[in-house]
Amino acid sequence: MIKQISLLVATVLFFVPTTVFAAEADITTRLGWITLIPPAIAIVLAFITKNVIVSLFIGIFSGTLILQLAGGANLILAFMDGFSDIVQLLLNSLADPWNAGIILQVLTIGGLIGLMTKMGGARAVAESLSKYAKGPVSAQMITWFLGLLIFFDDYANALIIGPIMRPLSDRLSISRERLAFVIDATAAPVAGIALISTWVGYEIGLIKDAYASIGQEVNAYGVFLDTIPYRFYNILMLLFVVVTSLTLREFGSMRDAQIRARDKGKLIAEGSTVATQEDDEILPEAKKNPSIWNAIVPIGSLITFSLVGFYTNGRDVILAGEDNALIQLLESSPFSFAAFREAFGASDASIVLFQAALVASIIALVMGVSEKLFNVSDGLEHWVNGMKSLIITGVILLLAWSLSGVMGELGTASYLVSLLGDSMPPILLPTAIFILGAIISFATGTSYGTMGILMPLAIPLAVAMAPTDPQFAVMSAGAVLTGAIFGDHASPISDTTILSSMGAGSNHIDHVRTQIPYAVTVAIISVVFGYLPSAFGVSIWITLPVSALAVVATVFIFGKRTDTTDDPHDVAEVN
Repeated sequence: MIKQISLLVATVLFFVPTTVFAAEADITTRLGWITLIPPAIAIVLAFITKNVIVSLFIGIFSGTLILQLAGGANLILAFMDGFSDIVQLLLNSLADPWNAGIILQVLTIGGLIGLMTKMGGARAVAESLSKYAKGPVSAQMITWFLGLLIFFDDYANALIIGPIMRPLSDRLSISRERLAFVIDATAAPVAGIALISTWVGYEIGLIKDAYASIGQEVNAYGVFLDTIPYRFYNILMLLFVVVTSLTLREFGSMRDAQIRARDKGKLIAEGSTVATQEDDEILPEAKKNPSIWNAIVPIGSLITFSLVGFYTNGRDVILAGEDNALIQLLESSPFSFAAFREAFGASDASIVLFQAALVASIIALVMGVSEKLFNVSDGLEHWVNGMKSLIITGVILLLAWSLSGVMGELGTASYLVSLLGDSMPPILLPTAIFILGAIISFATGTSYGTMGILMPLAIPLAVAMAPTDPQFAVMSAGAVLTGAIFGDHASPISDTTILSSMGAGSNHIDHVRTQIPYAVTVAIISVVFGYLPSAFGVSIWITLPVSALAVVATVFIFGKRTDTTDDPHDVAEVN
């Protein structure tokens, strides 16, 4: 397989026109479509090999090789220096404070999960929820509802819900791919439209700056609220999960996965490996009646300290800044809705979640020792074992960030933006922005970066094309935010997609493969029944219900019922 992969990369690079490597103009202008090679290689190889680490590494290497060749290096020197550049990209990714905080957060939450599992808390929660979740419908709806409750951050959503719902989902023969999909579909789509979340401040800042660039002063939060009805993909994806869960109708590869889980008791595909290592080291301690509080207290502590941390961290950032209006707001009305909104938006979510996970881990350790389930030394060992299970997730995240870094140097996103052109008919602008945002986000694996690239372009374009229709600019802003989330949701190199796979214990590529048909379906409905008629002037209060009906109709037309209660398995096999 490695030989075939090497041949593929060499063939692609061989056919790259040598003229693009002349050291004259800007690199993005010179390379053009060649800047798409690294993400294309990484994504295609991930599906072919089902090995994300190898695929990401080769994608990064192809990017560093192109950069070296573009700089005038010969092929041999390009290979040598390209490999060195990979090391530097990895170091730069890990040195970034945000990325480092995410890695620490992931590992620490892994340790917390290990402690809760050892204490029997996760099992107790599953046993308690089983009283309400009598079958796959209620189990999936509970997972969906928990996703709405963890509205404040998509990472926290992916990391918390999976370990809680996995035992119950397994018992009811729900495939790991389906569980990962429900988790992923309630992560970024929820956090992106929540009135208070770690996303809001960033989104508001982009909107404010985009309007300021054309000399308009607006209430950015008011514009953000106005975009919510136009966030078709977010809203329709949440509805899609509800409809497919209530009807148990599936189509495409997800249906195959559900039938496999029902008929064969195979929660993951034959030969696939899961994103977490589930072994005897983190099995629950022998205890007849494990307490549900062994999960509720640690998870409750994680959520509580996260919310408190978002506020205090963001408040400190604002008070240390130079925005007098925000400083006045926090000093005069520190506990108002506006103060919480601004503080949450200004906070560093990666650091806050790491700190909250660390405090929650200490609380779990103290609980386990006080209940005499283990001593301090053994508890720390269980915590470290829990972290070990997520090391592979950290490696994948690090490689994904490095791939994003090399694409930044190549100018991949800038090239994609240049494809938008100047002669776009106004009625097609929101759709074009949505599609372009999806492509950039899918290729780069980052919705934040995509929003930052497109928002300064979208709002000025929309205002210029429809100067008398302020809702057109609002719609276009919504298309930016929603298209970025769609691409991120479908991308195999997105951090939220990776974390959802890990939380559900699903094979990562199997999760992506089963999720993409659903994501694309909802995206098509969003365009055909949402953005296009809205751009023609149809009221949002007509397009939104019609879009919702289209989702329901699509599920009933293409979906076939896969009732896992027909042939329940008391103990499902995970191999």
